[in-house]
Amino acid sequence: MSSVFVVNSGSSSLKYQLIDLGTGASRLSGLIERIGEPDSFISDHSEAMNVVLAKLGVVDDLIAVGHRVVHGGSEFDGPTLVTAEVEREIEALSRLAPLHNPANLLGIRAAKKALPHVPHVVVFDTAFHQTMSPAAYTYAIDKDVAREYKVRRYGFHGTSHKYVSEQAAVLLGKPLGAVRTIVLHLGNGASVAAIDGGRSVDTSMGLTPLQGLVMGTRSGDLDPAVLIHLNRAAGMSIAELDVLLNKQSGLLGLTGMGDMRDVQDAAINGNEEAELALQVWRHRIRHYIGAYYAQLGGLDAVVFTAGIGENNALLRRRALAGLEHLGIQIDNDRNELASRAARVISPAGAQVTVMVIPTNEELEIARQVESLLA
Repeated sequence: MSSVFVVNSGSSSLKYQLIDLGTGASRLSGLIERIGEPDSFISDHSEAMNVVLAKLGVVDDLIAVGHRVVHGGSEFDGPTLVTAEVEREIEALSRLAPLHNPANLLGIRAAKKALPHVPHVVVFDTAFHQTMSPAAYTYAIDKDVAREYKVRRYGFHGTSHKYVSEQAAVLLGKPLGAVRTIVLHLGNGASVAAIDGGRSVDTSMGLTPLQGLVMGTRSGDLDPAVLIHLNRAAGMSIAELDVLLNKQSGLLGLTGMGDMRDVQDAAINGNEEAELALQVWRHRIRHYIGAYYAQLGGLDAVVFTAGIGENNALLRRRALAGLEHLGIQIDNDRNELASRAARVISPAGAQVTVMVIPTNEELEIARQVESLLA
């Protein structure tokens, strides 16, 4: 028996899980929040790690620590052993993910200090999408500017998309290489991926996690000239525009509510702004499904995952309503069935199989760590 300790470090949080590689089960999990905040009893990530290790105790079969890192740029296309050079690369990539990579690095350094005698491995959210073609990841701007400043589509939620697409093939009973899948990772952050034979061929997020679907507080797609217009007409600075698009837009910007549950309740109770927000959210999803259906040249499965995708039957139904002409439809009884298991929610014999598959990014990280060490 062997296990991997998986760490997901945020700027003021530390999420952790001890994964048994034999069974895939979690032997211990938890979350420490408000690290370093004025009223917190934990001053930094090193102290948080010591608290976690006290709960963990001695783990005789620990083979490695796996770390989630959001942005790996084009430098990393798979799990990577942590070295001083890799840490420097992660730090350099912080300009592409200033809210995430510095926090991820804090967790890596705290864990290395606390557990120096086992390998530490990083798994990047962007790595899975490195299989995209240049046609899919290239933005049509000056090539020299793009090259110097690393401007291209990277994509995110890759660990989730990889895990879920592989589970979809298992549920279909087909070889992974023969399955064309659209994965809808729908949570407060949301993205879509087109996956052909286990390889990402396109995804909705771009240079950063801002592009793509409507999210809790993020705008998703918009005309880039909106920023120029707001700078000229409203005098908004780069910093103000950054806050606007990342923290004051999406569902929050449309309704004043950033939680989809609140928006849905308001829409049911007749709130017109909330209803419009749901229509915009749905419209963007359907836009990507149609585009990726075309890119894939056909489709075997549509998969819902993450908080909204796994738990909200009404929004799953709304998201796919009207796509029957593409062979995509939902069986209402199957869709309404409350379950934590991976399951099919389309009618028997449907042209495209629609599924709900709970994501498990920690297990996927542990498996990638094991694969690298092997």
